[in-house]
Amino acid sequence: MTHPNLPTDDLVALTAEIHRLNEHRFVQIHNSTWKLMWFQLLRGLAFGFGSVAGATILVSIVGFILNQMEVVPIVGEWAKQLATEIMTDTRQVEAGQ
Repeated sequence: MTHPNLPTDDLVALTAEIHRLNEHRFVQIHNSTWKLMWFQLLRGLAFGFGSVAGATILVSIVGFILNQMEVVPIVGEWAKQLATEIMTDTRQVEAGQ
């Protein structure tokens, strides 16, 4: 029978695991305010860029599909007008106007 105050194999394993966890890079980043702020800034930039890129791709695909639809005249015409305005604005920007 073991005494409750003596270290057991489970306690030694738990201590080793906590030590390994404290050495992890993610935990060390959270120990420094500047490293954490830098990490969160980069994370926010990546999230923002990913959101904008994803929305752009999704809207482009939906716009293209709607532009090709001739079965639904109202939506098809609206999408064609939208595509025409976007192309006109793009040409104006490219021309420097």
